[in-house]
Amino acid sequence: MPPALKPIPLHREVYDAAVAAPEPQVYEATVAENPPNPFGLVGRVTGWVFGAAALTLALSLLTAVPLGQFLVLGYMLEACGRVARTRRIRDGFIGVHPAARLGGIAVAAFVLWLPLYAVSVIAESARVIDPAGATTKVWEVALTVMMAVYVLHVTAALVAGGRVRHFLNPLAVPLLALRFFRGGLYAECRDRLWDAAKELRLPYYFGLGFRGFLGAFLWLVVPLVLLGQGHHVPALGLLGAALLGAVVIYLPALQARFARENRLRAYFEVLAARRDYRRAPLAFAFALWVQLLAAIPLYVLKIEAIPRELIFLEGFVFLAFMLPARLVAGWACGRAAKRHEPRHFVWRWLGRLVVPPVVFAYVVVVFGSQHLGWHGISSLYEQHAFLLPVPFTDLDGK
Repeated sequence: MPPALKPIPLHREVYDAAVAAPEPQVYEATVAENPPNPFGLVGRVTGWVFGAAALTLALSLLTAVPLGQFLVLGYMLEACGRVARTRRIRDGFIGVHPAARLGGIAVAAFVLWLPLYAVSVIAESARVIDPAGATTKVWEVALTVMMAVYVLHVTAALVAGGRVRHFLNPLAVPLLALRFFRGGLYAECRDRLWDAAKELRLPYYFGLGFRGFLGAFLWLVVPLVLLGQGHHVPALGLLGAALLGAVVIYLPALQARFARENRLRAYFEVLAARRDYRRAPLAFAFALWVQLLAAIPLYVLKIEAIPRELIFLEGFVFLAFMLPARLVAGWACGRAAKRHEPRHFVWRWLGRLVVPPVVFAYVVVVFGSQHLGWHGISSLYEQHAFLLPVPFTDLDGK
């Protein structure tokens, strides 16, 4: 009989081979990051600066409108409140990017308007030289056609998105006609316009500005009335000056608390404001110096009446001085909210010692404004540091 065959242990060899086989090496692939684009950074910085300039101009124009003044005050209080909540100064620049877009629309529309203006000047000159001549009629027809084309082109650019490239597109009007015949253009424009109006938050800023004005005015009205009576009764004038000095010490902190919490009752939480001061005494002292010193130069503009058409320049100067002061006040309020324990008494007393000089200077300037200001005793109530940017008395043209 042939010998029996032995089974081959395939399973053992396979197992041993699997164990002995080296593990495959895995290499991690890394993708190199794109190098920073300096042109992109320059573009962002340029866009931000342009938006800030456009926003400042828009707010300056609003100061020439009585109801617009409350919008400007509400904007500054909202900027102060955001800085107080986040403790970041950059958060106080609200609406810079939308303002840049609106400013771009204004600049593009203005550039496209220049040829129309040139043709209108030529047409007017031709009308003066030869009112019934053929050349005059040609220029008048050209002016009418250009006006119609300008209106259609600007409208088409706005409907397309309102960016600069849309204004430079020579086919903007045909594309607008194509979208019109496709249908739904009216509903789209209506919805986009409504969304843009909602993003402006005009009722919110107006309400915030009105309540901010009301709370500050309630604190200031009694000292200012007494200060105005100092000509007749010197004792009342001294009492009003003392009360005004005491009020301006607390009012910036109270107004910053109101802006942060959006509660009118915050204007009367004096003890809470004192606790905030104890937690950030030097910050509040610095904010008070900035706010009062920024308001003092604005009284120079009251020496002589400003023409009604130039009131927005006064508003521009007001924004240049007071908006940074509001941001600093919000920063001080934010530093106080960050801490839970009072600072050392040395820092608290140091903050108290540096406050009286600037408060005294501010009270002296306010008292002197009724003698130097164009509006006399009513200049006392033009508290730029706490109230409206341009008072209503400037809008009478007197």
